[in-house]
Amino acid sequence: MFDRLTETSLLYDFYGRLLTEKQRDVMNLYHQENYSLSEISSEYGISRQAVHISLKNAEKSLLGYEEKLGLMKRFAESRKAILEIDKRLSSIIDKNNCDVKLNEELKSIKAIIDNLEI
Repeated sequence: MFDRLTETSLLYDFYGRLLTEKQRDVMNLYHQENYSLSEISSEYGISRQAVHISLKNAEKSLLGYEEKLGLMKRFAESRKAILEIDKRLSSIIDKNNCDVKLNEELKSIKAIIDNLEI
């Protein structure tokens, strides 16, 4: 579905608040701020190995939350469905073989979809 880095970032977006504060901080520094393991270890006064273990445990937790709750999977499925609906609405509107009132209603629905951040 996604490459590993993208998947980890999305999982963090969905479930990051469920991690410990330290795990969130380490994940943020590594994935968002592009710190190296050495830079993070210096920041916290711990070994590179401890940083690596913290990252792996955080990622494992995020994957576990997704397995149990499935929010990212449902988000991806919803996004795919919305894009398909938008495509079909565009096709119907472009063909313009419906009455004016219905066509305006379809355009209104399409505008709602277009304004979604998907």
